[in-house]
Amino acid sequence: MFRQASRLLGRASWLRPRPFCTEVPAATPSADPAFVEAWKKVAPNIDPPRTPSTYMDPRPPIPSSLPSKMTVNFVLPYSSELSGKEVDMVMIPATTGQMGVLPGHVATIAELKPGVLSVHDGSDVKKYFISSGFAFIHANSVADIIAVEAVPIDQIDASLVQKGLAEFTQKLSSATTDLEKAEAQIGIDVHSALNSAVTG
Repeated sequence: MFRQASRLLGRASWLRPRPFCTEVPAATPSADPAFVEAWKKVAPNIDPPRTPSTYMDPRPPIPSSLPSKMTVNFVLPYSSELSGKEVDMVMIPATTGQMGVLPGHVATIAELKPGVLSVHDGSDVKKYFISSGFAFIHANSVADIIAVEAVPIDQIDASLVQKGLAEFTQKLSSATTDLEKAEAQIGIDVHSALNSAVTG
């Protein structure tokens, strides 16, 4: 059987060399002129390599003056809560602590923890409880916030939060394995954050 396979593979026409990805023509080549010049001095007969940025659309320009508003996109796996909404400020529950994001904020990526995400637009403040996710703050005053789960604070039932906190506290005290302890601790952390959000 192996002898036949090697014979068939030896004459297979579908086994021919494929072009490398660097041979694919770039949609919008945007090479760094200084790098290209340095490359030509070292290897004059070889084209400079193409990087992932060669194939990407150019980034939006960074405004020269500080804008008065920032744009927020807040999405969940099943819906889009905010899309292109211009606001004054966003408060994000990052793992490093509460993070206030204003127009002109430095570009940042932050991991989110269970807590309150508040969107401030003048005197109007919309608050959501989020379980986890990431926030991408861009230098052009755009914030993309991706959460696993989110619910407006005014839709949370305080009595169910207290009940869940009591249940997970009891589970933690009766846990025997490390897995049970970890699951109970996560439940306590989430319900404690929920309780803080509701009691405010």
